[in-house]
Amino acid sequence: MGRIKVAVAGASGKMGQASVSAIRSDTDLQLVGAVARRWAGRDLGEVMAGQPWGINCRADVQECLDADRPDVLVDFTHPEVGAQHALWALAKGARPVVGTTGLKKEDLAAIEEACEKSGLGAAVIANFSLGASLLARFAMEAARYFPEIEIIEMHHQDKVDAPSGTALHLAQELAARIHTVNRPASIERLPGVRGGAVNGIRIHSLRLPGVMARHTVVLGGPGQTIEITHDSTDRNAFMPGLIIAIKKVVALNRVVYDLAELLDDGP
Repeated sequence: MGRIKVAVAGASGKMGQASVSAIRSDTDLQLVGAVARRWAGRDLGEVMAGQPWGINCRADVQECLDADRPDVLVDFTHPEVGAQHALWALAKGARPVVGTTGLKKEDLAAIEEACEKSGLGAAVIANFSLGASLLARFAMEAARYFPEIEIIEMHHQDKVDAPSGTALHLAQELAARIHTVNRPASIERLPGVRGGAVNGIRIHSLRLPGVMARHTVVLGGPGQTIEITHDSTDRNAFMPGLIIAIKKVVALNRVVYDLAELLDDGP
């Protein structure tokens, strides 16, 4: 296979622009399309870099899929449309890499069904940071000895969903580790609290200016506590993991929800 052809939905957003730059910098990838409603009809390069790249911004994902024919569609849009974008991509033979968080269970089930029918893979990953994957790995080890756990997550004030997708995924993984019976992981909303609980693991969500993204797992035991924290101070923190996901998803025939599955000995 030659260079992987990639299109970005949400290209005008902050994560979208960072993704565009990272994709263009990788010699194994070729940026062929962009979806940005407010830049529709303009050349993406002229908007972002002041010089043409020969990439026309499309008004919607379906137009991009038909006109630009990407192998992979990267989506950083909104939870109300991210799942539909993934389904459209799979229907057109493109693999979706979805960084949009807050998707509903029924949305994820629909993506799984579409992958099974098409034989294509998808990556629906809440956090592409390599550091966040290490945070989860360290917390899982600590949870063997400290089963009393709470999670604190902080994000910028414009983040739509709370708790964050990363915090929910962490709680689900940790709950499965500490419970002798693997109960279904579902979120319980706590009255008067921004956050929730997953199988007894509380998640506290803060939305503040001056914050990019921070996740802290707090584990308590007799006479001691452990805190494991990961900070993302710049959106470039997510780009190495995103590039890995784009390259690995073309060989998948299922949905992957965790970047850790694509690292080390992953497919």
